[in-house]
Amino acid sequence: MNPVEYIEGIKKQFLYYKLLGEKTIDQLPDQKLFWQYNDTSNSIAIITKHLWGNMKSRWTDFLTTDGEKEWRERDTEFENDIKTKEELLRIWNEGWKSLFDALDSIYEHNFDQTVYIRNIEHSITEAINRQLAHYSYHIGQIVFIGKMICDINWQSLSIPKGDSNAYNKKRFATPKHKAHYTDKLIKDE
Repeated sequence: MNPVEYIEGIKKQFLYYKLLGEKTIDQLPDQKLFWQYNDTSNSIAIITKHLWGNMKSRWTDFLTTDGEKEWRERDTEFENDIKTKEELLRIWNEGWKSLFDALDSIYEHNFDQTVYIRNIEHSITEAINRQLAHYSYHIGQIVFIGKMICDINWQSLSIPKGDSNAYNKKRFATPKHKAHYTDKLIKDE
């Protein structure tokens, strides 16, 4: 595996999920970011706070310290204490910055380094893939909550229902080429 290609591709994957979350947040009235289906479910704000806590812990000093930091207070990540959209977006961006800064610290010369999460040894690819799966899981929750809240006013973040044939026709009209499937999605931003 070419480490440079892997890191560049994985950055695009993470950016794609970041954009899905942001496009969902953008569709919602501010107060709906704090809506919970019931007392045992999470709001978008709570999920964002958990993502932030996880990202800060996992990606701070990624190559030199365990991904579960002693200072992390995971249980408090599920307390509904974010009060404004501005605060939510601040921690959202802070968490993602930690992730992208850590990915920028990985090169061919340190790609084979071992990292630990809760004292369990991971290769760099294992640790990154673990977090990609975790974040996509939670971004999916954010999108689902957003869809429930917006109901018929929801603006699709992918191929709109009923448009698959037209989308495929357009994609297959171009010659085969090498690209990351998120390239066009990210450039449209």
